[in-house]
Amino acid sequence: MNSILEITGLILLLIGGTFLFLGGLGIFRMPDTYNRLQAGTKATTLGGMSVILGVGFLEPGWMIKALVLVIFIAFSNPISSHALARANYKRGKYPYLKGGEEYDKYREVVTNQKTKEEAQ
Repeated sequence: MNSILEITGLILLLIGGTFLFLGGLGIFRMPDTYNRLQAGTKATTLGGMSVILGVGFLEPGWMIKALVLVIFIAFSNPISSHALARANYKRGKYPYLKGGEEYDKYREVVTNQKTKEEAQ
């Protein structure tokens, strides 16, 4: 009979694998970089954490290392996605509307920001 730790570990591995698959599918299906970052970051954070914790439950000697990795993922994934989104915005790539046109809501708030035509 399987112990509770093994069952919990296997369930976490299944959940993590599912979220990682859905994150990859979201990156493939989303229309622009911002939506891809959203799908990838959220799913990879939860999926990676679940897989690592699942391994920690299956191998109890690795649980402290698994918790350190989970904490690192919790801090690094949101920061890295923010840096990627900001770099993309600074390059002049704005989110898409449903019609396919780019839209910059931030320009309405910050009045001193140059448009693409003014920058050239």
